[in-house]
Amino acid sequence: MSSSPLASAPEGRPGLPGAALGGLALAALLAVALPFFTTGYVVYIANLLLVFVVLCLGLHIVIGETGQFSMAHAAFYGIGIYASALANRAVDLPYPFAMLFGALVAGAVGLFIGALALRMRDIYLALATFAFGEAMQWVFANWDSVTNGPNGLRIAPARFGPLEILSDKQAYPFVLFFCLLAIGFTVVVSRSRLGRAFRAVRESEVAAMAMGIDVRRTRVIGFGLSAAVAGFAGGMFGLFQTFIHPDSLGFQTTILVLTMVVVGGLGSIWGAIGGAIVFGLISEVLRQAPQYQEIIYGAILMLFMMYAPHGLFAFVGERIREARHGR
Repeated sequence: MSSSPLASAPEGRPGLPGAALGGLALAALLAVALPFFTTGYVVYIANLLLVFVVLCLGLHIVIGETGQFSMAHAAFYGIGIYASALANRAVDLPYPFAMLFGALVAGAVGLFIGALALRMRDIYLALATFAFGEAMQWVFANWDSVTNGPNGLRIAPARFGPLEILSDKQAYPFVLFFCLLAIGFTVVVSRSRLGRAFRAVRESEVAAMAMGIDVRRTRVIGFGLSAAVAGFAGGMFGLFQTFIHPDSLGFQTTILVLTMVVVGGLGSIWGAIGGAIVFGLISEVLRQAPQYQEIIYGAILMLFMMYAPHGLFAFVGERIREARHGR
């Protein structure tokens, strides 16, 4: 067996240097203080970026950790949105239970699709997951009795006991909390025995089998976990959004999230987070020119794959080190 073409993704360091920890502490402080000195629109963008962070973490698990290429991330995200919204509407429970339901449904579908699609490799796997993503968008747009079809689905306000979320500023603390929860979950998985098995499979399936790792089961678990995290991001979306349309869950969303992960750096949790924030802001600027978005996303993706394969932050770090050494 040959290893995946993504097997060369660098493994993230277990620790962070002092400067990075200081930067994270400053970022956390700014994140907590954000709603107190900004407008509602800025808070909305912050909520959206936090959802993108979780989406990128999900894609990081399947691409960065296990080295498998998937083009179905928008589909699992959509499953999470619809499942959590419908559960919230059907049963008036605290919204975290609806989010958990959305994540479980997306994860279960991911396990099933992974068990089928991961028999394939490389471009065939990408095409199979792309086909599933397109099929799910068709389901979202045509299952009128469940999703309300092309008219879109109205999402009921999220409830936390007696508290009903009616604004972006109200939603922000919860979105931030669940984003931090997803980051913590991803870090724990990455540092666990399962995470080490993921990376062993990514680097060499033959060597992984020699170490007693069930390669197929490990890959399927990685795919299912990735789908569950994407579904959880879908539940987060329902915290501050009141409407979802199938058109927003298509190929463009998949390319957007994939570009974020590549820009941040394949194989790095912190790269996925940084890529989501940096490229999320870029995509918001490009919203003013929707006809050029896909061309620009594709061009950025190609440029980074050719000239900065380890991501923006590794590229900048290398340039800084070269400047310090007078190169």
